Amino acid sequence: MNQHHECGLADAAETPGCSSGTSWYSRRIDTLPSPSSAAVAALAPTGILRAAINLSNFLLVTNKAANGNPIGVSPDMAAAIAEALGVGLELITYPSPGQLADGAQTDSWDIGNIGADPVRAEHIWFTPPYCEIEGGYLVQPGSTITAIDQVDQAGVKIVTKARAAYTLWLDRNISEAEIIHTASASESLAEFKAQKLDVLAGLRPGLLKDAEEVPGSRLLDGRFATVQQAVGTPKGRDQAGIDYLKVFVEAALSSGFVAKRIDAHAVTGRLLPAAPQ
Repeated sequence: MNQHHECGLADAAETPGCSSGTSWYSRRIDTLPSPSSAAVAALAPTGILRAAINLSNFLLVTNKAANGNPIGVSPDMAAAIAEALGVGLELITYPSPGQLADGAQTDSWDIGNIGADPVRAEHIWFTPPYCEIEGGYLVQPGSTITAIDQVDQAGVKIVTKARAAYTLWLDRNISEAEIIHTASASESLAEFKAQKLDVLAGLRPGLLKDAEEVPGSRLLDGRFATVQQAVGTPKGRDQAGIDYLKVFVEAALSSGFVAKRIDAHAVTGRLLPAAPQ
């Protein structure tokens, strides 16, 4: 179930995870132009920006404030967008990216911070990525699989979290191995351990921690895909909205805003700023 966290303009400066309507963000994105009235209307038609946040990404949401609001790079991006638009902010949290993506079809949010993917793009317009996370494979102790290109073989069983961006990539690209979907990353790890499944797929930073629970397991070198975290808005709205979001992301990257927020939340080296496009 998703949860709503309202962030008013007046209290934003003092409230962690609730940071719209202040100059704290705009001082760090000096190159950002003012939005057109059409962009504001497209992105915040009610005068409040409803921003969807995926709580399951531990690199983008790293903590929770005393008032329950999420803290991390993703909420910071949402707050900065609200500030740029000159509107209030409401954070709508989802326990998984799949549920967040579904909300695009029910007018449940105005912007959604989520991994860009062709399946999701059927209903969501995406900006270029603002940060990237590598997807990798963990294999069992003694596994004969030693390289990423050896995973897609008949008889190999890959366990992974359903509807995660990296899993959507696997669903499109794996042709020989069997993919086993679970409800969460923790459930994937549990199945990997209990059923002795061949491969655990996930975000490389998370797999490094998972490896500690499976002595002798190995994280294969390299990545099978890069999850591109972007800002989305439901298709069907005025084009001015997504156009401004693209400008925002470009300015957030070129100004160093994204890199500074990654540093501030202590995820440097695990969460990578995307190259400006």
